[in-house]
Amino acid sequence: MYKSVIKPLADFIFSVVAFIILLPVFLIITIFLIICNRGNPFFFQRRPGKNDEMFFIVKFKTMTNQKDKYGHLLPDENRTTKLGKIIRQTSLDEIPQLLNVIKGDMSFVGPRPLLPEYLPLYNSEQKKRHLVKPGITGWAQINGRNAISWEKKFELDVWYVENLSFFTDLKIIIFTIKKVLISHGIYQETGKSVDVFKGSSL
Repeated sequence: MYKSVIKPLADFIFSVVAFIILLPVFLIITIFLIICNRGNPFFFQRRPGKNDEMFFIVKFKTMTNQKDKYGHLLPDENRTTKLGKIIRQTSLDEIPQLLNVIKGDMSFVGPRPLLPEYLPLYNSEQKKRHLVKPGITGWAQINGRNAISWEKKFELDVWYVENLSFFTDLKIIIFTIKKVLISHGIYQETGKSVDVFKGSSL
């Protein structure tokens, strides 16, 4: 009942309310990023959702499209703007994803939506993370976020899928607020936001 009816309804209601409340912040950041990014405040990218169905995730754009002499994008840490770093550290870049929740592509809580090219790299256990809608925050985010290994993230994602409940979601939301306030786990010890997943040896 909670998973199929209450959770989707709560996602829609609370995402609409949250977006209305955060609309002034949304507009201010949009204006600043239009100036900083020379007209492009948003980042769109295809991501796999529930049952691997593709959708376009939307976030505030915190990085430039700077490339090296061979035409390859520079590492994340070299492309992140000063304003972008502040927005990411405070998790304000996630605000536009409320529109993904309203649309029904995402949930407030669930495994984070990753890159499409990772799909063939998952083992049978890791694939379970796509049995539910991806979320703005999740069990892995309150247990290390980008500071833990891919294998650990997927293990936590699958745990969530198998233990999804109202109280689990409530706990994740409460701890997410705490994590955002102290900006914990956003970056790895190397200083990079996250490494590329190349497959698991498990």
